[in-house]
Amino acid sequence: MDRVNQYRHIVQDLLMNFCKKDHNAQLVFDKERDRYLVIHNEWRNDYRIYGCAMQLDIIEGKIWLQHNSTEIYVERELIDYGVSPEDIIFGFRSPTIREMLVISKN
Repeated sequence: MDRVNQYRHIVQDLLMNFCKKDHNAQLVFDKERDRYLVIHNEWRNDYRIYGCAMQLDIIEGKIWLQHNSTEIYVERELIDYGVSPEDIIFGFRSPTIREMLVISKN
């Protein structure tokens, strides 16, 4: 299996496992464009909960963390799945900050 297909399976597996712990989470997979999201769309009494909890994209063979409003360190989870730290991009950071960030395997 080539690396991009492996990353697709890893991203989908990570998000599906995340949703097993959060029964109100909804998965949105756009496999043609390699966009993968977890969203919430629910009511708690009279208060509406709606929004993106996590978004991962695969762009040019790398996994981009576009959004993470959860308490988990997605980059650590990806490394545990076997993703190379060099292939994880913090898309939610500006390009100048992104260049300074180094993801370690620890």
